[in-house]
Amino acid sequence: MLCLLAAALAAAGCLGPPALHHAVLGYDETISRLEHEMLLLNIARTDQNLPPHFTVTSAIAATFDYRTTVGIGGSWLVASLATAPGVNSYNVSLGASAAENPTLSIVPVQGEEFTRRVLGPMAESKFEFLVFQGAPIDMVLRLMADGIELQTPDGRFERFVLNWSSRPAEYEEFRRRVLHLAWLNATRRLFVGALAFEETLPVTLTAPPTAAEVMGALDKGLRWTRADGGWELRRSVTGRVAITNYDPRTLSDEARQALNARASANPANFVLVDIRPGHPGGDFPLFGAFKLRSLNVMLAFAAASIHRLPELDVAPDPRTGPPARNPRRTLAIEVTETASPGSSPRVAYGGRHYAVADTPWDREAFTLLSQLFQMTVTDVSKTGVPITISK
Repeated sequence: MLCLLAAALAAAGCLGPPALHHAVLGYDETISRLEHEMLLLNIARTDQNLPPHFTVTSAIAATFDYRTTVGIGGSWLVASLATAPGVNSYNVSLGASAAENPTLSIVPVQGEEFTRRVLGPMAESKFEFLVFQGAPIDMVLRLMADGIELQTPDGRFERFVLNWSSRPAEYEEFRRRVLHLAWLNATRRLFVGALAFEETLPVTLTAPPTAAEVMGALDKGLRWTRADGGWELRRSVTGRVAITNYDPRTLSDEARQALNARASANPANFVLVDIRPGHPGGDFPLFGAFKLRSLNVMLAFAAASIHRLPELDVAPDPRTGPPARNPRRTLAIEVTETASPGSSPRVAYGGRHYAVADTPWDREAFTLLSQLFQMTVTDVSKTGVPITISK
């Protein structure tokens, strides 16, 4: 009896942890696959001239039930005067079972706030974050930028270079500019980041500040410095994002502040670019700003490149070094009438099968698009009443 009980408990112990392990990993893989397919599904909807719609999983609750049963039974035959002695028999039953009852809550992401995020252009901080994390700058710009606003050195508008193949000449110029930046970045001669400088406030003292004034300034992120004829109050400022072929830290505070003022003249979805002569890559100069798209326009761009506006092969400018990668399409989506094999994200919609092209560039570009979508989605717990599915 003791051996049987120990065996039953051991069976339950061996069954429970592996089942829980596989279930947790399975749920994670399922949710990740759903998010990728949802993003690809909206590219398919846009390709078929339908509006996008997103649904996300807000919560998963699963109950795991492990049970062990042990039973022993027997029968005894009693001998009588008329019969021969019988044979006693025994039977043993041993079993272990596991069951799970998942409950999923999905939320259709909608409402004014989310719509504004989808339709509103991306802020420059998202561009800086992705490039700082190591995303290829040419991939980021080809996906995020709607074009380049070329400006004179004093900030006056010259013309706009569109990143759409419907304008082939502008599209090719945009690609050549981006390839030049990618080459500079690959050779570690490109600087991308927020401009930092010190700003003087219109507050001065003729006598040294008191201890209370010094502490009060430090609490507000300010500091007193000696100046001609007295003391002045200064503060550190982190300004707009800039792409340069020189280190902005080598400039004076006044020069960095002036460059930031030019960047601040543009909306928050513009990224200043200043490729100056006399520095690496300066024989192909550029001064202006990249205009960033919204998530909705990124989906439209990826969908349009499938059939309506296919992208073009563009060779780098002669002043640009050899690029590491220069694919024709920013994000290649393959459309077939039947399902094709492969492990890349894929989805069926409207009688067609859409799949991300199985190349390192396209997988990385789709991952980048997924990250931008994650930056766009708000906290769905307050979006609305979730739809609960129990199994």
